[in-house]
Amino acid sequence: MGILAGKRGLVVGIMNDRSAASGITQSVLEQGGQCIFTHLPGEKNERRVRGALEELGVKDPWLQPMDAGSDADLDAAFARIAKDFGTIDFVVHSIAFADKEWLKEGMFTATPRQVFTQAMDISAYTYAAMANRAAPLMTNGGSMIALSYYGTEKAVPGYNVMGVAKAALEATNRYLAMELGQKNIRCNVISAGPMRTLSAMAVGGFSEILGWVEKKAPLRRNITTADVGGAAAWLLSPLSNGVTGETLYVDSGYSIMGL
Repeated sequence: MGILAGKRGLVVGIMNDRSAASGITQSVLEQGGQCIFTHLPGEKNERRVRGALEELGVKDPWLQPMDAGSDADLDAAFARIAKDFGTIDFVVHSIAFADKEWLKEGMFTATPRQVFTQAMDISAYTYAAMANRAAPLMTNGGSMIALSYYGTEKAVPGYNVMGVAKAALEATNRYLAMELGQKNIRCNVISAGPMRTLSAMAVGGFSEILGWVEKKAPLRRNITTADVGGAAAWLLSPLSNGVTGETLYVDSGYSIMGL
């Protein structure tokens, strides 16, 4: 049956079959859950997401175009979910954005206002915006998760404005957990170690970060999207019913080290 049998939820952020959201989707499906999806507007983006889902064995997926930076798009997506399904049980927020030109070592101080505010909007505010629209559909309670990284609490060269935005995301998660807990909706963050995803490759010096983790993390390896997927399936399932407002590190233990 699986720990997510009978559960249905929204996954936002699949870009290709190597993204964190793809690993989460695969684990959810393996555990008996049902996933519905959004994609950035445009035929090219839809084809990319459909291709990634085909690689995961998802046939004829429920898909909705959605730019998370648009309130109108968010309203339309959740209205369609309400119309087609009535209720959902979980939401996976796996999106972030910052202009890659400013994700280079030595560039943080000069970050332009527009770059800063856009990173905060897409990477942090959208989690709250989705929670606001998802909560009325979680009539039997539910679970929300977002993806973060260790660069929220330590300064990582090249991570720059994204680290600040992800720190805001983790704070947002705690406030959502405080308010939505009264509706039996849990909110947690997975702080994932570095992975070779499309977004991560935009960070300057990323290959060096991967090599450092392999040398210093207790498990002596970098994580995979499957590692993130397994943790996510647990957080989305009833097995973690007593867990909310937390940041769970899935990073081969790197975050415990003093080096």
